[in-house]
This record gives sequence, structure tokens and C-alpha cells, in this order.
Amino acid sequence: MKILAMDLGKSSTVMCQLDTDTGETEYVTAGTSAGEFTRLLEERRPDRVVMEVGPIAGWVHDLAAAMGMEVHVANPNHEAWRWRNVKRKTDRLDALKLARLSAGGDLPLVYMPSARVRQWRSLIAYRHHLVKRRTRVKNHIRAVILRQGVRMPAGTSGWTRECRERLAELAQAAGEEREAWRVELALELAQLEAVESALEAVHAELDARAEADSRVALLRTIPAVGPRLAELIVAIIDDPHRFRSGRQVGSYAGLAPGQFQSGARDRVGRIHKRGNTLLRSLLVEVSWLALRYNGWASSLHARLTRGSKTRRKIAIVAVARRLLVICWAMLRDGRAWDAKQARGPRAAPA
Repeated sequence: MKILAMDLGKSSTVMCQLDTDTGETEYVTAGTSAGEFTRLLEERRPDRVVMEVGPIAGWVHDLAAAMGMEVHVANPNHEAWRWRNVKRKTDRLDALKLARLSAGGDLPLVYMPSARVRQWRSLIAYRHHLVKRRTRVKNHIRAVILRQGVRMPAGTSGWTRECRERLAELAQAAGEEREAWRVELALELAQLEAVESALEAVHAELDARAEADSRVALLRTIPAVGPRLAELIVAIIDDPHRFRSGRQVGSYAGLAPGQFQSGARDRVGRIHKRGNTLLRSLLVEVSWLALRYNGWASSLHARLTRGSKTRRKIAIVAVARRLLVICWAMLRDGRAWDAKQARGPRAAPA
């Protein structure tokens, strides 16, 4: 078998071709472009193409798969791929290690969704980025105003139409020479307007995609689950049949507890947080909201807290994990929300 391992780079890529029958290796460096990769793949015709997951891996995977080649995408965060106590690390050694791990069947692989799903995930992440950018701009505006001894109403009350008009008036020049803080405030207000306009456009695009996907509508039958969480779960899980159990789903989102076992000691600690950060944070945020609007979530949280205030955060993480497992089971079975079935073993396999 001929394995072509790629250490992908932004401008250039180092490739290592390993012949598993003879053990011979051959290295080549090429520019990271679709045309260059197409030429090399047609010229070498490897049996398997191996690469690390990353921003470039998507279109490279699609290119090699379209040419009928077996493609493996590795997870560099896995324990088997980490470099420890290594005094020499090069792109060639990275490519060689990829090839050897793939040849031995020890390469930790990741699921590669279709181009449409990858773009959907990217748009969802971009919306989250815009929300964070809007928060930073608002905090900066508050800081500028505070330095001038002017107080703004707390929370959302500070961003009503009247308050914004007041801010716009403050940004105008009071005399012949415009003060520097007014210039800064005017620029930040323009930034805020631009970010909010971009957010509206992204929300319209995401809403259109959500309406066209029946799976998003299925998850929205759960009380307190809105379009943003539903679309994120659908985009991240993609194919529910690639998970064998609810434990795998919880671990995939980083909501499974870490474990340390040695001899008679078997300690279970906090969640390991190895997974999609946005999915995990949004699940916890919606779980807090579900305590008010979802009877199943509130009863589960009350049972897990055992009347202790110090266990509220521990319990909410458990609710978030159980909510994700239920969403996965609904997507797998194609059934709508049922509070009675949510307590059953099929929704949350042991």
C-alpha cells in the first residue's frame, strides 16, 4: 500500500509517501493549492491520503475523495499524536509520523462532514464571533463614557433608542475643537451599528437554513430549545448514527467526567472539556433557561442538587449532558419531544 501523508501549511505542504511493502519513504514539497495537489495526486496515485484536521483539511479531503482515494483525517489533540520530550521536530518528521501511524492502524481519526455542513458550522461560529465583538464594543463605549463622569443605565436599559440618541449627541463636537473622547465614542458607535447590521444578516441566513431543515424543527419541540441551539446540535452531530451510545455523545461535547484509576483508587473528577466549546457553553446556558420553562429539566436539576446550593453548577452540567443525549436520540429515531420518553433508558443509554 502507498500512503501519502501531508503536513499541511498555509503556503507550502510537506508530503511523505510511504510504501508499506518495502518501507521506503519519499518526500516532496508543494505549494498549498488545489491545482498543485491535483497534479501530485494524479501523478502519484496513492492508495491512502492522510492529513491532520485543520482549516485546510476540508477542501483537501474533498479533492482526494473525489479522485476515488481513501482519505484519513487525524486528530492532533489525541494522546497518540502528542510530541513529548522530543528534541527535533520538523515538517518531514510530522509527515513521516502520520504515515507510520496510519500504516499501523494507530492513527486517531476524526469525522469529516460534507462541505455544506462545514460551511454551516462556520456561519454559526461567525455569528458567535459577532456577538462577542458586539459585547466588546459596548463595554468600550461604557468605559469611554465612564471616564467622562457620565453613567449609563445598567444592562439592556443602556442600549434603548433614547440612550443611543443621547450617546450620539455626546459624540458631536461641543465647540470649535472636537475632543478626542468624542471622536472615539463616534467611531465606536459606528462600529456597533455595523456589527449589529452584520448580525441581522447572519440571523436571517441562519433562520432560512433552519426552516429548510426538518431536524432543527424536530429539536425545537423541546421546551426552552430555540433555533440557535437546535441548529448547532444538528450541525455538530450531523449523522447521529456515527455514535453508538449516549456516553459517546456526551464525551464528544466534552461533558463527560475525567477519570483517574490506579490500583484500588478510582477517582472521577470534573468534565474533561475536550470537545466543541461553543456547543458545550450554549448547552449549559440553555439548561439554566430550561429550569424555568421545562418541567423535566427542573425536576432533574432538583433531584441532582439534593437540596445543596453548592451542587447547582454540578447539576446543571449533568442537565446539559442529558439534554444533548436526548437531542441525539431524537435525531437518531426521528421522533419529537416527549417528557415521559425523556426519562426512559432509550433517550439516555447507560
